[in-house]
Amino acid sequence: MKHLYRLISRLGLIAAALLWLSMPARAVVEIDVNRGTVEPLPIAITDFLSQDGLGQQITDVIAADLARSGLFRPIDKAAFIQQIDNPDQSPRFQDWTAIDAQALVTGRIVPDGGRLRAEFRLWDTYGQSQIIGEQFFTTPDNWRRVAHIIADTIYKALTGEDGYFDTRVVFVDESGPKDNRNKRLAIMDQDGANLRYLTKGGQIVLTPRFSPNRQEVTYMSYADGQPRVYLLQLETGQRELIGNIPGMSFAPRFSPDGGKVVMSIGRQDGNSDIFTMDLSSRNMQRLTDTNAIDTSPSYSPDGGQIVFTSDRGGPSQIYRMNADGSGQARISFGNGSYSTPVWSPRGDLIAFTKQSGGEFSIGVMKPDGSGERILTTGYLVEGPTWAPNGRVIMFFREDQGAGPKLRSVDLTGRNEQAIPTPNFASDPAWSPRLD
Repeated sequence: MKHLYRLISRLGLIAAALLWLSMPARAVVEIDVNRGTVEPLPIAITDFLSQDGLGQQITDVIAADLARSGLFRPIDKAAFIQQIDNPDQSPRFQDWTAIDAQALVTGRIVPDGGRLRAEFRLWDTYGQSQIIGEQFFTTPDNWRRVAHIIADTIYKALTGEDGYFDTRVVFVDESGPKDNRNKRLAIMDQDGANLRYLTKGGQIVLTPRFSPNRQEVTYMSYADGQPRVYLLQLETGQRELIGNIPGMSFAPRFSPDGGKVVMSIGRQDGNSDIFTMDLSSRNMQRLTDTNAIDTSPSYSPDGGQIVFTSDRGGPSQIYRMNADGSGQARISFGNGSYSTPVWSPRGDLIAFTKQSGGEFSIGVMKPDGSGERILTTGYLVEGPTWAPNGRVIMFFREDQGAGPKLRSVDLTGRNEQAIPTPNFASDPAWSPRLD
């Protein structure tokens, strides 16, 4: 991954310095993300000044990121009254409140010794004050990442929570006819840009999952004709089989510290149990031992508990246990069957796939199983994965007669978005933040 050099500074002019000194500790304009319904905040994002048009491209990425979150409504540039020609000066606030822009973003892109310096300011138009001003350095070919970082900075300044735009997604790219799909691991920015293939295809690959260090993924592959769990280094492409495990191993996921992988291992009777492997010693620990299919394990953010699915009581339901396998207890009791549970990075919710009444749904529940809510339903929706701030879920949707495509939905269930990919796509996994 290319290095991004970040410098946060108070930008130059005397007027700007005075404005910083008078800046309130808390911005007047803000978004309460904990309300059930959030009206998108009107925000004006002006084209960053630049010599080559790159400023407009960066601005467009920032606007797209914020709009997809559902919390912001970028105002059409055709409505702008003032044209910003010096982003260091205070804007004419009345020109922006006249078009109901509650926040304003201005900036510039400057060549700097073979690198780019991206400067921006976020203004509270009704409070007539600057909220934040920062600058970042990067290489010219890494400009999209700067745009995502700026969008994250704006998101946090106005919501109080970390953004999720400077992240990547690993997924299964699917091409070819339905009865003979070529499946490859692929990685891209969270908005679909900068796609890169990690495997060549020709072998079935499933359930890729990021390590907390963001430098490797674990996944299941039929590379030798039998389902087995592998580790893949993202930068070098080096692939490694996780242990010489008899039988099939599948549904892997890292522990929060990256030191272990938890997975399912199949038995000859068709059932499966959950094991962990210490990646340093390669020692295995068995966590479940039942005459059932125990699978899809996912750690809590603190690493103390694991949620998983089991059909030990009939249709597949969600269970929870301590990380050592003790204290196993069922937490879901709804109609239908449950699968692919995954703990939120915030620890407050568990996302899941549910099949009931001939439909599939993506939903969330509290760690004790209470408060179940369905966010989206369809012919086939499956495979939830959390954004690192715990506010958005990505999954894949397949309509009848079509192939799977990636989608995202926020916790209100009202803001569902398509994620562009060149081919069909399934099994997404969201990375932690890159910085």
